[in-house]
Amino acid sequence: MRNSGVLPPWLVLDPLLRGWLLEDIGRGDRTTNTLIVEDVTLGSAKWIAKAAGIIAGLPVAARVFQILNEKVSFVAVAAEGAWCEPGQVVAEIHGSLDALLMGERVALNLAMRLSGIATLTNIYVEKIADLPAQLVDTRKTTPGLRLLEKYATALGGAINHRMGLDDAVMIKDNHIAAAGGIGEAVTRIRSQIPYPLTIEVETESLGQVKEALQYNADIIMLDNMPLDTMRQAVQLIRQQDSRVKIEASGNVTLETIRGVAQTGVDYISSSAPITQSKWLDLSMRIVL
Repeated sequence: MRNSGVLPPWLVLDPLLRGWLLEDIGRGDRTTNTLIVEDVTLGSAKWIAKAAGIIAGLPVAARVFQILNEKVSFVAVAAEGAWCEPGQVVAEIHGSLDALLMGERVALNLAMRLSGIATLTNIYVEKIADLPAQLVDTRKTTPGLRLLEKYATALGGAINHRMGLDDAVMIKDNHIAAAGGIGEAVTRIRSQIPYPLTIEVETESLGQVKEALQYNADIIMLDNMPLDTMRQAVQLIRQQDSRVKIEASGNVTLETIRGVAQTGVDYISSSAPITQSKWLDLSMRIVL
């Protein structure tokens, strides 16, 4: 079963949407403003899927049009998160024609981007659907789009990893090098972070796994480990502290994700559903 995905409130998203509209409209839509009288000519439009995939971002698209004109009616024909086939009508829009034309590109771009992410995410999720491991996303997101891209991965069935650096502590290889070791890094950080932030430690060897366990890391990441080493690490962690969560990461692909899940890890993190997804092709057709 896919997660529902929860959008941030419009209080958070509206400034982003307004900025993207301003970027596109600039000093005015010279084509639309010349041909159509503002808020006078009414029209209708249909959004049509041109490829198969999961539809995501329809509420965001609706908000784009309503920022331009609050009277615009955007009716989602397809449910958010539903699978759609080519030729299927996914939304119907009615309102001021100038708002429909000026909002078209921003709204479509967002929905196509998010739908592509949700679709590829779900393909990854289905590869391990019968196993306990869960797919999580990463911070490898497009600047400005993180909240929406992570919404799309959740809609596709993944779990969101931390949204930003302030959500949790993740001690990576460069942090370990800077601090002089895992023990020193964990000790210094634990004395300063607020409750209930967790501490995750990235490890690349069984020796580092043992050190992370020694210093009571809450989550241990097994980074780029061969599967045999990963299985040994999972067994070691389970035997010593069953409360510690285990995450696998590093060059996870559709071909390798199932093997990683079979090692017994709790989570598999991958940037691929966001960084390697293809936009789902959608088009808007005006009906006067």
